[in-house]
Amino acid sequence: MNKYLVEFIGTFFLVLTIGCSVIGGAAPAPLAIGMALAVMIYAGGHISGAHYNPAVTLAVTLRGKCTMGDAIPYMIFQVIGAAAAAFAVKFLYAGKVAAMKAAAPIEVGPSLVAEFLFTFALAWVVLNVATSKDTEGNSFYGLAIGMTVLAGAFSVGGISGGAFNPAVAIGAALMGLLDFSQIWIHLAADFAGGAVAAIAFKALSANDK
Repeated sequence: MNKYLVEFIGTFFLVLTIGCSVIGGAAPAPLAIGMALAVMIYAGGHISGAHYNPAVTLAVTLRGKCTMGDAIPYMIFQVIGAAAAAFAVKFLYAGKVAAMKAAAPIEVGPSLVAEFLFTFALAWVVLNVATSKDTEGNSFYGLAIGMTVLAGAFSVGGISGGAFNPAVAIGAALMGLLDFSQIWIHLAADFAGGAVAAIAFKALSANDK
């Protein structure tokens, strides 16, 4: 149960940071988000592996470093953490949330590609810096993963919202930052990106079992 609670805590603070920095108007929000992810990874990596992302959990499971018995609870606790954070943000920024306009629709094609590419990049980095025997025991894994999200948010945040994470997408929709009717874009692209990253890792690191 400890590792599931760590997944809840890490995802909660990731989504809390996203909501507070975006709705609160902090600039630049991607920097705060990337840093929050990095520190939460360092805090919880030794307990749960610090996925905080159902697409990453899928990638790590397909890679063989997470069991199906853990993968499903991980994803459940990640989504619960994201939802709890969304409600916390709505309480903290009640006035600004009430004044927000409906989330603008995103373009399906570009958003699918953007979410797929940077979720692939994120999962690819996670697999290589946090699960590979060749980088075992390194001290840079949290920073590398956080910087990947930072780069993705700066690069394509204006196209897709820059979730790269199904739990984040659900939390963002609950906060009104994404249109719930388009949440399928993030779910489809992010899970596909995680799965393809696992396939690529296994193909290119065949000796790393």
